[in-house]
Amino acid sequence: MIPCASRLAGIALSPIRAMNEGAPPGTVSLGLGEPSWPLPPAAVKALANSGSACAYGPNQGLPEMRASLAAYYGVSEEQIMVSSGSQAALFALFQAYLERGVSALLPDPGFIAYPVLAKLAGANSVLYPLSATGCLDPDAFIGCLNADESIRLAVINHPGNPTGGGASLEALRAVAEACRARGVVLVSDEVYRELYLGERQASLRDASDYGIVLSSLSKAFGAPGLRVGWAIGEPELLAPARLIHNYMNTAAARPSQLAAVALLDDAPSVLPAMRAELAERWYAFSGTADEALGLNPALPSGSFYSWLPLPPLAHEDPLAFCLKLRDRGRVIIIPGLAFGEAGRGYARVSFAGKPESIREGLRRLAPFWSMP
Repeated sequence: MIPCASRLAGIALSPIRAMNEGAPPGTVSLGLGEPSWPLPPAAVKALANSGSACAYGPNQGLPEMRASLAAYYGVSEEQIMVSSGSQAALFALFQAYLERGVSALLPDPGFIAYPVLAKLAGANSVLYPLSATGCLDPDAFIGCLNADESIRLAVINHPGNPTGGGASLEALRAVAEACRARGVVLVSDEVYRELYLGERQASLRDASDYGIVLSSLSKAFGAPGLRVGWAIGEPELLAPARLIHNYMNTAAARPSQLAAVALLDDAPSVLPAMRAELAERWYAFSGTADEALGLNPALPSGSFYSWLPLPPLAHEDPLAFCLKLRDRGRVIIIPGLAFGEAGRGYARVSFAGKPESIREGLRRLAPFWSMP
């Protein structure tokens, strides 16, 4: 067998995908973070009208795409990098700024791709804890930042995956100024910001002119398969990542960008409709969690995730417990350990699916939740 690159050592299929791919027939998944509501009509119409528009576009994004994003965020077009999903922007940024001998400062628990992307760039991961409620803790972040001179890039994620926790304006301002003072690239992953039922969370851009904000069509705009994301930041910070993205993806797909333009331009109608879909699913989830499990889950600051404490019987081996749920109960939830050691004792439960699937999945959990 021809050996693969050593940097792949220890990297396996995402635990989320692995849990879903091994499921027996008829399993209800409460594991995927994928909207189950229909693609908004504005995007459907734009795709239908795109016809044979499949030529390459500019690496930085179609002019009309950058114009729509500039209007949406109130920035110049030079501050925008369009990517093939926000994860492509993450990959490009990690490759642009990380290398052997430096570190990335990442949340624990946090999105499972962050430490993998750091490893692929040859860098180390330094983990900072979140607050007891899963929110950004600026003191913990800054303490970890200042304790390690090898940190070159830091990531905050708010509202967060997996906890659904947010970040205050004051916290965002504090971490931005700390990163500016240290010369550390700050990346603010905000893909769930528009998926809220309470108050809309502040953006890093509301707090500071420093750092890079990421978002995409995949979550709030209900279009994960279009694979369009973007990064917003100062041109000189984005330039190295643009170079990486050029060789990695050439450009985001033209038909997808045309659909993105339609969604962004129609955001005042699209986003409230998406939040109505989210509300229907949240009420199905929270009501059934109370009835079937005796739980009163907290409303996340944003996202379609609930960060539930596992029953005591599951704490010793959370993965085995979740595999038993999948194989015997035919319901999937994701053990918190998949998101970092700080996730021990928790599970991420998604309410992105159809309401009846959410109800059925929680009912299937019930017998195992109360087992001695």
